[in-house]
Amino acid sequence: METNTPLTNWTLRPAQPADVEPIAELRAVVMRPDLERLGRFDEHRVRQRFRDAFDERHMSIILTEGRFAGCVALRPAEDAHWLEHFFITPALQGHGLGSAVLNTLLARTEADDALVRLNVLQGSAARRLYERHGFTVESEDAVDVFMVRGPRTG
Repeated sequence: METNTPLTNWTLRPAQPADVEPIAELRAVVMRPDLERLGRFDEHRVRQRFRDAFDERHMSIILTEGRFAGCVALRPAEDAHWLEHFFITPALQGHGLGSAVLNTLLARTEADDALVRLNVLQGSAARRLYERHGFTVESEDAVDVFMVRGPRTG
């Protein structure tokens, strides 16, 4: 039986305005379990918040075999890069794709000797991915965990 490993068969392409709806839908699917657990899921709001904030300038679309597999944004800010809107299609989660994409983005920020910041929902399984890649908790509240990762040295 042949196994397709997304880890070795993926690409990033710049996002385009037409990507907003597929990303908004993916966001709703991926975030729903955590938002429901936190008592914050709203079928309309989860999509509209993304539509209202969508800026394709720093957003990339993740493709596996040329098909939409997710998205991620790496937005430069004054003191760090912000990793945002990192969503992988549920069928592809847990197969190394998120780690592969994250490693690629972190290599870019290390070349700039830059901090990377992100926030993840309380209790989200994604937090373990970020911790495995060197992110630590900077602060947290009842809903969000804010994490940071400095550049690797040596």
